[in-house]
Amino acid sequence: MRTLVVLPTYNEIENVEPMLRTLRKVTPLCDVLVVDDASPDGTAALAEEVGQDVGQITVLRRPVKDGLGGAYRSGFAWGIERGYDHFVEIDCDFSHDPLALPSLLSAAEDHDVVIGSRYVPGGHIPQWTLSRRMLSRGGNQYASIMLGLGVADSTAGYRVYSKDVLEEIDFRSVKADGYGFQIEMTYRAKRAGASIIEIPISFTDREHGESKMSQAIVIEALWLVTKWAIERPFTARTGASKAVRAL
Repeated sequence: MRTLVVLPTYNEIENVEPMLRTLRKVTPLCDVLVVDDASPDGTAALAEEVGQDVGQITVLRRPVKDGLGGAYRSGFAWGIERGYDHFVEIDCDFSHDPLALPSLLSAAEDHDVVIGSRYVPGGHIPQWTLSRRMLSRGGNQYASIMLGLGVADSTAGYRVYSKDVLEEIDFRSVKADGYGFQIEMTYRAKRAGASIIEIPISFTDREHGESKMSQAIVIEALWLVTKWAIERPFTARTGASKAVRAL
C-alpha cells in the first residue's frame, strides 16, 4: 500500500529533524508530508533541508496557523490528489513513538482505521500523574458512551486511515480541531461502518518545545461530544451518509 505520513508542525525546530530521520529509517517505503503552519522558528526550512538529504519528504507550507484539524485536512487532500492509499497521523514531538508505526501499518492492511491507543491492554502513559490519567480516560469513556463509539481512546492522535474511509466520511467537512477533530473523525468512521482497531502504544510527554493543546481545545471537544450525542436520536435512522453530513 502506498502510504503518506502527515506530520503537522508549528515551531518544532528542535524535533523535526530527528523525527524525520527516524521515520525514514523506520518506514523507508513511506513518504512524509510536513504540513507547517508558518512556523516563525524555521521549522519548514529545516524540514526541507532534511528532505534533500534523506529523500521522500515534502513540505507543505500553510500561510497561517490554522490548527491540527486544518493541517490534517490539508495533508489528506494533498495525498489523495497524488494517489496515496493510506495516511498516517503522528505528532512531531515524539509523544508518539515512530518505532511503533510498523505495527499500526500492519494492522491497516485489514482495517479502515487503526488507532494507537493508550487505553487498551498493553498501552502505557508512563509520565502522567494518576489525576491526569483519570481525567483523560474519563473524557474518552464519556465520548465512547455518549456516541456509541466502542473505542477506548477516541482522542488519540496516532492513527492510520485508508483513503476509502477518508472519502466516505467526507473529511474535508470536519470542522473540529485538536481532540474534537480526533473524536469527530472516529464518530464519522463508526457511523459509516468502518472497521476500527486499537493497537496499544506507549505515550510520552514531549521533551522539547511547547504543547499546542489548550483548555479551549478540551472544552470544545466536550461540547461537541454533548452536541452530537443530543443529535444522535434524530439521525439514527437517516443512514450513514446523511448522519455524516449532519455533523
